[in-house]
Amino acid sequence: MPEGYTGEGFFTTKLSDVVGLARKNSLWPMPFATSCCGIEFMATMASHYDLARFGAERLGFSPRQCDLLMVMGTIAKKMGPVVKQVYLQMAEPRWVMAVGACASSGGIFDTYSVLQGIDQVVPVDVYVPGCPPRPEAILDGFMRIQDLVGQESVRRRNSDQYKGLLQSYGIQ
Repeated sequence: MPEGYTGEGFFTTKLSDVVGLARKNSLWPMPFATSCCGIEFMATMASHYDLARFGAERLGFSPRQCDLLMVMGTIAKKMGPVVKQVYLQMAEPRWVMAVGACASSGGIFDTYSVLQGIDQVVPVDVYVPGCPPRPEAILDGFMRIQDLVGQESVRRRNSDQYKGLLQSYGIQ
């Protein structure tokens, strides 16, 4: 519950707090799974761990309908532009979670063909460690994304700092 003033029959607070509360409890994740981390994500979505209880009831497979890109597994350098294109097709505001060692840093694959972390092509908000990460770690990463979303100002995406970050990735 956001901070505010409670009276008899009413509650007042800042608009950005209400928007943050609504956004954080209604994230639509888009899984971009390429290997074993995707299997762990399937377990996270199943009934035992149930990511839906955190407001991620609907997985989207169209970038235009999602606001959280979850990159899981090994990303080859040839797939880097595809990840960036999917990111660009998502509507603002959008967040990115790198799940597993391969998406975060290339993992054990220190080769010419593997991207050494997706943060080379898109900005990442939360990194989830592990090879593969346990479903509890994925849930923890999701809750950290929710914290970021809930605390984010409505105007942050229009700031010069955010625009500079996107320009550093070659994104207009």
